[in-house]
Formats: sequence, C-alpha cells, structure tokens
Amino acid sequence: MSKIKPSKGAPYARILGVGGYRPTRVVPNEVILETIDSSDEWIRSRSGIETRHWANDEETVAAMSIEASGKAIADAGISAEQIGGVIVATVSHFKQTPAVATEIADKLGTNKAAAFDVSAGCAGFGYGLTLAKGMIVEGSAEYVLVIGVERLSDLTDLEDRATAFLFGDGAGAVVVGPSAEPHIGPTVWGSEGDKSETIKQTVPWTEFHAGDVSKLPLDSKGNIKFPAITQEGQAVFRWAVFEMAKVAQQALDAAGITPDDLDVFIPHQANERIIDSMVKTLKLPEHVTVARDVRTTGNTSAASIPLAMERLLATGEAKSGDTALVIGFGAGLVYAATVVTLP
Repeated sequence: MSKIKPSKGAPYARILGVGGYRPTRVVPNEVILETIDSSDEWIRSRSGIETRHWANDEETVAAMSIEASGKAIADAGISAEQIGGVIVATVSHFKQTPAVATEIADKLGTNKAAAFDVSAGCAGFGYGLTLAKGMIVEGSAEYVLVIGVERLSDLTDLEDRATAFLFGDGAGAVVVGPSAEPHIGPTVWGSEGDKSETIKQTVPWTEFHAGDVSKLPLDSKGNIKFPAITQEGQAVFRWAVFEMAKVAQQALDAAGITPDDLDVFIPHQANERIIDSMVKTLKLPEHVTVARDVRTTGNTSAASIPLAMERLLATGEAKSGDTALVIGFGAGLVYAATVVTLP
C-alpha cells in the first residue's frame, strides 16, 4: 500500500479572466511591399491580412506579457499573489535560459509561483492551457497564468515573398482557476514530427554563430541574414485544412457537444483562407461567431488565440459564458484543441 497522500485539487478548472497587448506600431501591407515583389490585393487574397503590429525595443517579450497578464489578473478579480503558476508559450524569447516566465512571475508580484516556458509553436497556448488545468485539478496551484507571446518580427525574413507579410507581435494571457463544473473540455493534442521540416527556422543557432558565409543565407546586400521562420506554404495549408478540421471535430466529440452547441470558434489566426475552410469542413452553423483577428493582427503564433479571444469579448462579438472551440496548430507539426467556456 502506498504511503503517499493523494493530491487534493479542484474538481474542475475554468478560464476566469483574459487580457491582451498589441504593440503600438501598426504596419500596413504597404510597408511589407517595400521589400517583396507583391501587391496589397495578393496579400489580402492569400491570407486576409491587412495590417499587423510590430514591437519596438521597449516592447519585449516580457514587457508585453506583463501588460497582458495584468489585464487578465484584473479581469479574473484576483491578485498577483494568488497566482501559483506562470506558463509562457513562445518561440521568440532568445535566451535559452532562464525561462522568461520566471522574470514575468517576479515582476507581476507573484509569491514565488512555479514558472516555465513552453515551446509548441502556434499550439503553445493550447498546451499551456492543458497544463494549467492539470495543475489546478491536481492541486499544485489554485490559479495559473497562461501567456501566449511572440515577437515574430524578429524572426521574419522581409525579403521572403512567402512569409514576409504573415507575422506580427503581441501577447495574450488568461487566468485559469478552480471550478465546481467542467468549463475546459478534454484536450485533443499531438504531433506529426515526420512533417517537422514544413515549418522551421531557416538556420540553426549553431550555424549562425559559426558565421560560415558558404552555409548561410544572404540578403540582397550580401549580408548574412538573421535566422527566420520559413514554411512550405501549400503543404502547411493542406495539413491545416484537412487534418486540423478532424482534430477540431474530435475535440467537440470529446467535450460531448455538436457544432450546434457552439457559440464561438477561435482557431489559431494563421490565415483567413484556412479559417474559412475549417468553418466549411466543420459545417459550423451561421450563429457561430468566428474569430478573424488575423486581418489586423497577423499571425502571432502562440499569442493568436488569447488575443483573438480578448478582442471578441472586448468588442461584444462574444460574451462571458459562451461555449467556444479553440484550436492551435503549427511548427512541429503540433496541435491542440479543446472546448472552453469564455470568461
């Protein structure tokens, strides 16, 4: 017989508050067209993107996260001292160690909260949300802060016609806490590592550090390019449209609901054509509100779902208590989908 006492946590968990931060600089497609041969019409038709936000030197990954987190904590009606865990999903914090979550936890004023980063690309927020739910139900924390944050402008090749227009910066955060009823459904998540080359960093940091010009990409002026994100657009599009629609349906099934029961659909804001195709494949009813934050925010990877959630609630397009399907998918290739009740 085990001598270990069982964990004592809440029966369930739910999202209690949400906050977002978008950098002050708004970048229209016209700026992108200064370095690639394209057109505003082509960018909009291929992605739906009209503008994106790019961070300045002061708008660091930590600074944006703290702004978004403060709003989420206030929205949840708790204090920072009550936060027992801080999970940061990001691929654009350039220090290998320590995790940026520890800096954020300290500057927010938490009481030595557990803090760690998650690298799961555009599915990072879903991964963090699932971990937070487990921490609360297991009893290791009463409230957990989940942050999705990116400065993808730092990882954008402005001369790459296929990706230069895609990426934006920002941070979104949610507070997850205890609940007497289930308000976060089972997570359907996974990875397809055999497709990992379809979205990747152009050059490993080790090769970039070595500085061998013969192995590194150069810009139009002959300078070594900083490592950037690249992708095989058509392969990613097909995977997202056909495979992720299946995952989204599995998440609905796992939660025991149908598309008719949904109020809101918040997919990763990668591309509006992908969003439209998923809506069609899932046969979502017309009453379901669909997040289209990609139009003015671009693809912010791990930040896109909480930012879209925050905007829908702020504009009144969605309301507290709505049932929402969320799904993230991206580099890895990884994915995570679940059904939640909006705060």
